[in-house]
Amino acid sequence: MRLIFVDQPTEKRYHFDPLALSRPIWELRCGMTSLFDKMVDKTGATDVACFVPPYMAEVYRASTSRPVNDAGMLAGDDLLVIAAHVKAAGFDVETTGPSEVATDADGDVLYARIAQDDLAKLKTDSIDALLESAKAQLPAAGGPAAKGNVPVWNYTWDLVLANPEQLTIDFAAAGRSGIEGTIEEPRAIRGSEKDVYVGPGALIHPMVVLDAAEGPIYIDEDVEIHPFSRIEGPCYIGKKSIILGAKCREGNSIGPMCRIGGEVEESIIHGYSNKYHDGFLGHAYVGEWVNLGALTTNSDLKNDYSSVSVVLDGKQPISTGSTKVGALIGDHTKTSIGTLFNTGAYVGAMTLIAATGKLLPKFIPSFAWFLEGVVTKGFGKAKLYETAKTATSRRGRQWTEAEESMWNEIFNLTKPARNDAVKRGRRLLAAQRTK
Repeated sequence: MRLIFVDQPTEKRYHFDPLALSRPIWELRCGMTSLFDKMVDKTGATDVACFVPPYMAEVYRASTSRPVNDAGMLAGDDLLVIAAHVKAAGFDVETTGPSEVATDADGDVLYARIAQDDLAKLKTDSIDALLESAKAQLPAAGGPAAKGNVPVWNYTWDLVLANPEQLTIDFAAAGRSGIEGTIEEPRAIRGSEKDVYVGPGALIHPMVVLDAAEGPIYIDEDVEIHPFSRIEGPCYIGKKSIILGAKCREGNSIGPMCRIGGEVEESIIHGYSNKYHDGFLGHAYVGEWVNLGALTTNSDLKNDYSSVSVVLDGKQPISTGSTKVGALIGDHTKTSIGTLFNTGAYVGAMTLIAATGKLLPKFIPSFAWFLEGVVTKGFGKAKLYETAKTATSRRGRQWTEAEESMWNEIFNLTKPARNDAVKRGRRLLAAQRTK
């Protein structure tokens, strides 16, 4: 059986922006691992191929050993095709068997199990052709799948809200505990040491509290935790990250190679991002190569305790159904000192933000320069690319032509919302000047 992951550019894909602008949805994280890793573990697949939006294919191909957008992988074996946002937990479908297709209410394929003998009657020259012909010619899935009960992730904040529980599940699945790195004296571990794992090369300085009383703590290889840090479980700290006197409250997934200070609670932070200084980050999802300036803080709870809404497209607020949602922050975004993010803030990728001393708007588009309290075009994307090149080089990574090409396409994809915000900003500034 060959597992085929599909991240189609459907209308619902923007539900996972700004994080999914620059990566397939299955590379988003919940707990200790990505959605990709969870589905591979669930299915037991060893032969895996991926289909992603064309504009990110070359960049993603450089980051994985799996075939990417290779139509040749759609023949020669039984196939299990799974959409990127299907949950591994609760996906109780036999990996092989008679062909069947399950779709959602909009007719988008959630999964297709295709026996090799049926491939001959389907179109296999592209993933789109395969899925369309499978819907037309193969029987619909029976059982729970026929009733629309295939479990899916709907929005990025779903991952944040599920993160604490998933961390506990992933810690148990990893099957590791004990101290393989170094914890210097005096040390303090609350709860059971069986709920703590410190990986090889990790260094825990004196005066650090590892509090596993309410959940497990997994500290990966070569992590360094400085004095006066408090790590509350459940928590995962990724390889080569540095924790600098931080208060890491429960439910965090961090790293690899992050620098974290201040207070962080129930948040997911991808690799190579910095929150070096004081400030609060709660119920947030932060992409790669993000730098949060000193005292950058997000609100994750409204004063009236009502459900938080998020504006994904710059226009229509969507209720999260939760009273606790912080900020969604895209890759390569930078904030100045004293930045204050609103509850349920959407902060696009490749965005530069200068603080105003007030809560910022709930929606800030990608490639925006937020200056003097309004969205502007600033000094343009070329200057943002220069900053990205500098940031990646500082961590021994190279900014490639393929990455620039991908980000150029993201610039075009996000242009409508950005242009609308720029126009509103110009009107606001004009109005202020006439007063």
